[in-house]
Amino acid sequence: MVRNDSRPLLSCSPWALLVLLLALAAWFAWRLAAPLVRGLHDEEARPRMVVARGDLAEDEKATIELFRGASPAVVHITTWDKRYALDRFRLRALDVPQGTGSGFVWDDRGYIVTNAHVLANATRYLVTLDDRTEYEAYPVGYDADFDVAVVKIDAPRGKLTAIPVGSSSGLLVGQKVFAIGNPFGLDHTLTTGIISGLEREIQATPRGEPIRGVIQTDAAINPGNSGGPLLDSAGRLIGMNTAIYSPSGVSAGVGFAVPVDTINKVVPALIRTGAVEPPRMGVVIAPDQVARALRVRGLVVESVQPGSGAARAGLRSMDISTDEIRADVITAIAGEPVESSADIKRILSGFRSGETVKLDVLRDGVPIAVEVTLQGGE
Repeated sequence: MVRNDSRPLLSCSPWALLVLLLALAAWFAWRLAAPLVRGLHDEEARPRMVVARGDLAEDEKATIELFRGASPAVVHITTWDKRYALDRFRLRALDVPQGTGSGFVWDDRGYIVTNAHVLANATRYLVTLDDRTEYEAYPVGYDADFDVAVVKIDAPRGKLTAIPVGSSSGLLVGQKVFAIGNPFGLDHTLTTGIISGLEREIQATPRGEPIRGVIQTDAAINPGNSGGPLLDSAGRLIGMNTAIYSPSGVSAGVGFAVPVDTINKVVPALIRTGAVEPPRMGVVIAPDQVARALRVRGLVVESVQPGSGAARAGLRSMDISTDEIRADVITAIAGEPVESSADIKRILSGFRSGETVKLDVLRDGVPIAVEVTLQGGE
């Protein structure tokens, strides 16, 4: 009898064949990669030898020394606002964080200078010194037009290092500058750059007068830098960082600082009286459109107050009795050109009652000089 069996000698399911093929592929891959894997690690690996750096460059040394010298004068300012909440039928007062900013020590009596907008809408202020000691600060005075404010802390004089004060009158575009502050709460951050523009004009507050003579810099200035010092390469204060121009709200290489010459006039007035109330000359200035109509550059004297320093100096009120308007035009005060009433306040804030100031006046097209004794302002 013949056996008829047509089944293959070797058979398997498709899944078993797939598993076999994958195993073969894995085996070949391992065989190819094994030499590479074996060369990835070395059990005898050790740290490399450190190469001697050598001395720092001279400009690096100067920057480090500048930062070390100026840092003790820079402070961190934290503000809170008062909020009220009802707790089980009882009204409770809560201190809610308002913001942070920077400032600097003006003198060893505890006066701290910062931007007015740093303190705006706050009821409590805390100043942190370089050594991280904290002090409650009390408002002394502020002027929104100049965006300058002064607070005072009760700290031992030995803990307070006043910042060296320079001048902003001789600054040059391209001059190296240094900004120290607390951007985003990162205390005592140093950024460097150059003066990229001078005599800029910015609006400190929506309703305030524009600040003139502002310094423009490309040193990185970010939120939290406001109120911090802008220094020259000698470590002297030449401005106070106050604003940035940026669509995104962070540094875009265009920052602004209130010039130190303005600060050095405003701060003593705030310490003396709590407000910038410069002495008066005794004149009323005509609206700006009058100067434009007369095609003159300066301040047109509309009227002179009887018995004032301006009256004794011989300044004249505007005469409109004829077809031709005749008026004295003040073109400069104490050697500084003037174009708006804000310039009077800025310049005279550095003077006191009883002092004499020189005016450059244009009268009937002829330049003359008069000296006015100032009154009031205390």
